[in-house]
Amino acid sequence: MPERTVFQSTPRRHLVSLPPQASVWEAACVMTKASCGSVLIIDSGGAMLGILTERDLMTRVLARALNAEKTPVSEVMTHHPHCVPPEMTVSDAVVIMLERGFRHLPVVASDGKILGVFSARDALPREIDNAFSLAEFRDSVNDALG
Repeated sequence: MPERTVFQSTPRRHLVSLPPQASVWEAACVMTKASCGSVLIIDSGGAMLGILTERDLMTRVLARALNAEKTPVSEVMTHHPHCVPPEMTVSDAVVIMLERGFRHLPVVASDGKILGVFSARDALPREIDNAFSLAEFRDSVNDALG
């Protein structure tokens, strides 16, 4: 059975997004309503500026005791997030997540169109096992090459 792509495994086709001037409080409300762990920050022209995740809310807002109603998302978002193409396999995406500590990857087509956000939750156990095996193999090759 061929492995799924990130586009095939992304359940939502509706993008959860906000403009950069939106407050962190608005972002938290949107994420809660949509039952998702991230929101894309998009400018008026449709260009992705960043992503705000649950982890960003915890480490960049709560831990710093910032006022969520007054802090714009542009101040605490992850700027220029790592994006993946829709045809990338889930295992390869999970390896990127493991190696770089990400939990969300925007899925962007070659023409720049934003197609969705792949989350670690979108991977199946088999695909996660494949990713761990691939990551371990890469580590052993890197160790051998010094």
